[in-house]
Amino acid sequence: MIPDIAAASRVPAADGTLRILRYLAGRPAPVAASAIARELELPRSTVYHLLSTLSAHGFVLHLREERRWGLGTSAFELASGYARQQPLARLGRPLIAALSDRIGESAHLAVMSGGDVLYIVEERAPRRPALVTEVGVRLPAHLTASGRAMLAALPREQVRALYPSASTFPDRTGRGPRTPAELRELLREVRARGFAVEDSEVADGLRSVGAPVRDHSGWPVAAVALTWAGGDVQERPLAEAVKETAAALESRLMR
Repeated sequence: MIPDIAAASRVPAADGTLRILRYLAGRPAPVAASAIARELELPRSTVYHLLSTLSAHGFVLHLREERRWGLGTSAFELASGYARQQPLARLGRPLIAALSDRIGESAHLAVMSGGDVLYIVEERAPRRPALVTEVGVRLPAHLTASGRAMLAALPREQVRALYPSASTFPDRTGRGPRTPAELRELLREVRARGFAVEDSEVADGLRSVGAPVRDHSGWPVAAVALTWAGGDVQERPLAEAVKETAAALESRLMR
């Protein structure tokens, strides 16, 4: 049973709304409205009214065929907004700098913002090619190693909400997934491999590997990535270094 931490709230609708969002954020998959009502001890009619309002604003997603509800893209953007705040960048900056120094390639930290990634930390390695991933730059998430790492860690329903059709797949170099089916297959490969890769899909001749940074609930709040010019560089050792850095940042976030 979820503890009622706001039983004395003077604004019941706001209290119920926040409790529903918090409940859904803690679930590994979408749930039925009846389960929400039961766990939160709220009237079913109230739950349905609040879910309808949240759905209209994009904070929850209704899977009609399954008769279940999950978090929507607006809720994800709130999480990304939190991630963009100074604490995450401050915690990540020394780790990203150490990663770049150790490997000798450019490293960065990014967060999701809708269907884009937003770069919040960039560490450019000396004598390496110029990159487009400067702090504040946005790029399509499905084309970047950072974005793919986070998308692969999201519930599949969230990915469907972000990429409902072929029209939601911009490209930069003519490479990369162009349909929801192609993206699903790509993300399946990311999960099986344990890290994300990108090869000339953001800029010709540049490759990247990325790994997600998860919060205490397992939600991907950010991603760590390395980018280098193509050639004989083996991606596996770089990916392991990226995963180690992501794990270190996760540990700092848990403190």
